[in-house]
Amino acid sequence: MKHVLRWLLAILLLPVNVTVLIPLLLFELEPLRSGLLEKGVSLFVGVLAFGLCISSVRLFALKGGGGTPAPWDPVAQLIIHGPYRYVRNPMLIGVIVILLCEALFFGSGPLLVYACLFLLANVAYFPLSEEPALLKRYGRAYQQYLDNVPRWIPRLTPYHSPGMKV
Repeated sequence: MKHVLRWLLAILLLPVNVTVLIPLLLFELEPLRSGLLEKGVSLFVGVLAFGLCISSVRLFALKGGGGTPAPWDPVAQLIIHGPYRYVRNPMLIGVIVILLCEALFFGSGPLLVYACLFLLANVAYFPLSEEPALLKRYGRAYQQYLDNVPRWIPRLTPYHSPGMKV
């Protein structure tokens, strides 16, 4: 039960807060202004990004060996499966795309500014804080991962770490 509560807390405080609650607050600052095409494209791309987030979170639950996706409760195992074989931050990429899609869907300038600020904050956070902590925790295996898998733009082929069963 304690593990379920940790996961619920991590999901409510991070993706739900970032992609639902804060955008709802910002949405009130500006009226709707997007057309049908923008709404359709943003909805389609947003659903794909949501699927990427769900896939990433699922891997944390299945392969993480305890812990959660939250930085204050990290998983025990380095995850190099699924979308993590193509890009180092698929969950965060999904969240950023969802935020951009919300801005497009609602035609909202404040939501677009929020999405851009969130992106910039994470562009700084990952190399300055998250990656050094992961390097310290996982050592050589993470260094090999850093050397072979890009942070934001996915590889065309999946990365196979040494010793990984293909």
